Amino acid sequence: MLSLTLKEVSAALREGSISPTELCRKCLNRIKKTKHLNQYISVTEELALEQARAAETRLRQGAPRGPLDGVPFAVKDNFCTENVRTTCASNMLKDYLPPYNATVVQKLLDQGAVLLGKTNMDEFAMGSGSTDGAFGPVRNPWSDAAPYCERTGAEPDSDWVIAGGSSGGSGAAVASLTSFFALGSDTGGSTRNPGALCGVLALKPTYGLLSRHGLIPLVNSLDVPGILTRSAADAALVLDVLQGLDVRDSTTVSAPASCPELPEDFDITNLCIGIPKEYHAPGLSDEVLQQWRRVADMLERSGARVRPVSLPHTPYSIVCYHVLCCAEVASNMARFDGLEYGHRSTVDSSTDAMYAASRHEGFNDVVRGRILTGNYFLLRQNYERYFVKAQKVRRLIARDFERVFDAGVDVLLTPTTLTDAARYSDFAQEDNRTRSAQEDVFTQPANMAGLPAVSVPTALSKRGLPIGLQLLGPAFQDKRLLSVARWVEQRVGFPAISGFVEPGEGRGDPGAPARTSAL
Repeated sequence: MLSLTLKEVSAALREGSISPTELCRKCLNRIKKTKHLNQYISVTEELALEQARAAETRLRQGAPRGPLDGVPFAVKDNFCTENVRTTCASNMLKDYLPPYNATVVQKLLDQGAVLLGKTNMDEFAMGSGSTDGAFGPVRNPWSDAAPYCERTGAEPDSDWVIAGGSSGGSGAAVASLTSFFALGSDTGGSTRNPGALCGVLALKPTYGLLSRHGLIPLVNSLDVPGILTRSAADAALVLDVLQGLDVRDSTTVSAPASCPELPEDFDITNLCIGIPKEYHAPGLSDEVLQQWRRVADMLERSGARVRPVSLPHTPYSIVCYHVLCCAEVASNMARFDGLEYGHRSTVDSSTDAMYAASRHEGFNDVVRGRILTGNYFLLRQNYERYFVKAQKVRRLIARDFERVFDAGVDVLLTPTTLTDAARYSDFAQEDNRTRSAQEDVFTQPANMAGLPAVSVPTALSKRGLPIGLQLLGPAFQDKRLLSVARWVEQRVGFPAISGFVEPGEGRGDPGAPARTSAL
């Protein structure tokens, strides 16, 4: 039951095959069994059961609110949830209870969806592994799956791999079957990166299509609420619910007219697929390159036109992103001063001392480092040299995409990440800045240009870990992008996660419990 698509589980709820309360309990039990993955910061068990009972009453009366009525979901812990702790995985907000819901959360609740809890992440979404938060790192569910354990001989307790970030908790929640879908945020790839590493579909919508109201900001001009699901059709369904104008967010636009469901058999014969030559980046693994070629060949054999394209300013994108990110972080983090909300230090020798102590105690080294760097970029003598120049380069990056799409290319096909998921012990050896520069190299240009992008799982690596590819399209062509993603996922044969090893189980111990399928 927990492996069903949104359409299937919605039908099961309406037909009475299972009640919303039973389904909610199954998910909550699954969360408890996979607690070692550390994918949730807060689990809203009582609230979820209350919402499930309300959904059950509506369904019994034949008055569902929509296709998501009674369906459990999870939310990254940087979206405000009314009277539910929202921490951004930071000591600064460890006890913060927002008085309102983020618009995207409220839209889901209005549809009758059931909130299971808030997912783990990098502190204030600054990271690419979900390893730098105040509540500990997130483990990738595939660390406990049979393919990885059998092919590598890895021990789940010591050789586990990262879930990606910064929305790693949301990616892990969907992959581990504790939630049917989850919300993440995407500033430079923070939804698509964990989607690729956890083997789930991850959509970064066009900037402005979904409201950012209630999303605690990292970089206002780049942030987008993201959607993580098990299929492109599921992502399209959630997108339909969330998209549209919001009077509380002046950057939103009205949703474009489109069919609510994706076509069963999308015709790709008239599509032109672009392969950006600049995405052959240093560090790209042979396995990812092989999958990139495999899917490109698959598209070409089926009638699509596949041709190389150039995005010449791509090499400058990651540096440009770093400048703009730090500059906006410096501005956004200024609100956390220990006075109005958030952590307040007991140091009271002076107001300035209290400010400094509160921020030092509340933020980790990564956040403090980006604040300092951003303030340096914004100094009067540096403003033109760094911030303004980065904005100009950003415009050049966006024009690269415009030129390619104006030349007749419909969709770009690229890798999502350089490799499959790294072991935590290896990942932790490098600093956050270096890791982010490596992990975001393929994903952050879409944020710079405000374009839709989706990561699709395509295969398992030799180590038995997911590999994902990315599709990018013109602004507000999100549904067509998802249609192409569905066409790909129907043909690549990506396997379902299976063979979980529970914590403490031995692999060579004949008395150990047998592995059970995650399905």
